[in-house]
Amino acid sequence: MFRRSSINKTEWFRHNWQNRLQTVLLLSLLGGYLYLVGWSIWGSAVAVWILVLVAVLFLLAPAQSPHLIMKLTGARPLNRLQNRELYRLNDDLARAAQLEHSPNLYLLPTRQPNAFAAGSQEEPLIAVSDGLLRLLNRREMAGVLAHEISHLRQDNLRVMRLADLAARLTGSLSLFGQILLLLNLPLVLFSEQSFNWLLVLILILAPQASSLAKLGLFRAWEYSADLGAASLTGDPRGLASALHKIERNTGGFMQRFLGSYRVLPNWLRTHPPTADRVRRLLELTEGGFEAAPEKPPRTAGWQIKPASGKVSIEVLPRPIPIVVYPSLRQSPKVIMREW
Repeated sequence: MFRRSSINKTEWFRHNWQNRLQTVLLLSLLGGYLYLVGWSIWGSAVAVWILVLVAVLFLLAPAQSPHLIMKLTGARPLNRLQNRELYRLNDDLARAAQLEHSPNLYLLPTRQPNAFAAGSQEEPLIAVSDGLLRLLNRREMAGVLAHEISHLRQDNLRVMRLADLAARLTGSLSLFGQILLLLNLPLVLFSEQSFNWLLVLILILAPQASSLAKLGLFRAWEYSADLGAASLTGDPRGLASALHKIERNTGGFMQRFLGSYRVLPNWLRTHPPTADRVRRLLELTEGGFEAAPEKPPRTAGWQIKPASGKVSIEVLPRPIPIVVYPSLRQSPKVIMREW
C-alpha cells in the first residue's frame, strides 16, 4: 500500500470548497445563459422547457463508448498479466478511491507525455502515453494515475457532457435568434418598431460566454482532480513533480524556444497554469513551501522515498517494466520498455 505523508487538512478543505463553489457558479452561469437566450427568443415558458429538454437529452442520450475513444486515439490495451506492477499501482489507487471496477490501462503510441481518462465508474479506462512512461518515475506516475482516477470518481466526464450539451444548445439558439433578427431587419428599418439592443447583445455574446464558462469548468475540475490525487496518494509532491516534468517536456521547438510564454491566455485554456497547480499542491503539504527535507526511510516494493521541500525532478527509483505488443506488421517479439 501507499506510504502516506501528512497533508495540511485546512488547506485541502479550503481548496476543495473553492473548487466546488466555482463549479456551482459556472454550471449556474451555463444554465442561466441558456435560459436567458431562450427567454429572449420565445419567452419564459419556452425557456423552461428548453432547460427540461437539456436534462432529458443528457439522461437519455447514449454516452460515447470509451473503447471507441481509445480506438480513435490509436491506444492499445496493456495486458494485465504482462504489466503486473503497473496494474498493481493502478488497482491500489482504485481501491483507495473506492471504485467498483479498477480501470483498464491503454498505451498511447506517442512521445508526448500525456494521460486521460474515459468512460465512467462502471466502465473506467485510462490511457497513458509512451512518452509519459519514459519520463516519469513510480512516485510521479502514481500521482498521474490518481489524478485520472479522481476524474472518474468525481464523475467529471459525465458532467462535462452536460456542460458541452448546454454550450452547444446555447450556440444553436443564439444562431437561430440572430437569423430571426436579420429576417426582421426590414421591418425595423421601414417602420416605427425597434429592437431591444440588450437582447441583441445577449444573443451575439451567448456562444462566447458559454464557451468561456465551459473552459472555466474544465480548469476547476483539473484543480479538483489534483486535490483528489493528493488525497489518494497522500503525496502532493509526487504529482507536483510529474506536472513540472510534463510541462518541461511538452510542446515542440517553438514552445521550447519561447519558454514559459503562452500563445493563448489562461482563460482560453482547458487546463490551469502548471505553476498554479504546483503551488496549490505544495500548499497541501505540512509546512507548505518551507517543509524541511525528511530523512528517507527504507522502502519496500514500489514504495517511493519522500522528496525534500522543493519539487523533486531527479528521483529515480527502480523502473517498472512495461510490456507492449507491436503491431501485426512487425515481428511477434515482445518489446520491453522501462520508465
